[in-house]
Amino acid sequence: MDLESWSQCLKVLADPTRVRLLAILEHEELTVAELASITGLAQPRVSTHLSKLKEFDLVRDRRSGVSAYYRFNHKDLEPAEHSLWQALRSGTDDPLLRQDFERLSLVLAQRGNDDNSPDTVAGDMERHYSPGRTWEALARTALPLVDPGEVLDIASGDGVLAELFAPYAQRYVCLDSSPKVVLAATERLKKWPTVSAVKADMHDLPFESPQFDLVLMMHALSYTKKPARVIDEAARVLKPNGQLLLSCLLKHGHQSAVEPYGHENLGFNQKELTRFAEKAGLSVKHCEIVSRERRAPHFEIIMLLAEKASC
Repeated sequence: MDLESWSQCLKVLADPTRVRLLAILEHEELTVAELASITGLAQPRVSTHLSKLKEFDLVRDRRSGVSAYYRFNHKDLEPAEHSLWQALRSGTDDPLLRQDFERLSLVLAQRGNDDNSPDTVAGDMERHYSPGRTWEALARTALPLVDPGEVLDIASGDGVLAELFAPYAQRYVCLDSSPKVVLAATERLKKWPTVSAVKADMHDLPFESPQFDLVLMMHALSYTKKPARVIDEAARVLKPNGQLLLSCLLKHGHQSAVEPYGHENLGFNQKELTRFAEKAGLSVKHCEIVSRERRAPHFEIIMLLAEKASC
């Protein structure tokens, strides 16, 4: 960002009412009337502030019938703007914001009572609850379409992912460094004869030859200081045309938040993951941010899908 852009951004965020509106809209998509009800401000004043925020691409709106719903446009923030907003939010503790969030819950409850029609959330259904429509239900319904072949799940934990894939995999190996976790996975997955759980080091996999069609690493990289080595090992045990699918936290600055979970690093960016995979001899098919947590500090999750050459 140049000096002029920085100056304009700071001017917009210098107004406490705009910061209040952004803080609310970061959590939920709302109409002008709903924002007015939460903040106690007149609707024309709310509209004026939203227009200014929209002018600088800090909010976006969508139409649903006669209503316009506004949401914080965090996806299009420049990295510097994102860092500024995170610093502002994490460093702010104000009774007005606490009151706003209390009223937000009431407004959302009232909205649910007023209208349960799918039309009210069209284009944004994944952010709203509907009986029976959960991510787990969708995943379990779609999994029969998947033929993963022989699977290695690195840093598998107690087998949550294996429980989903096991009925459809020819072979599924859970690998973790904790004896207690491996024991829990063994117990959890004992009804599937094609599943096994082994205690091993992901930096030195106990497999001599390429034998897996798919290697999964769901946040495994959070627990290593040698991510390139882990990806090298994953690539080594893949069959020709085999695939590596991993997810991890996008690089962040929230060390105190991840230390209690034993993380060895502060995440990775797309360039780093791509470089690790390509140096391991893999061809990267996708590498992108796929999710952003709604609760502070709003960790973002990045995924990588890479493939081993046919020969």
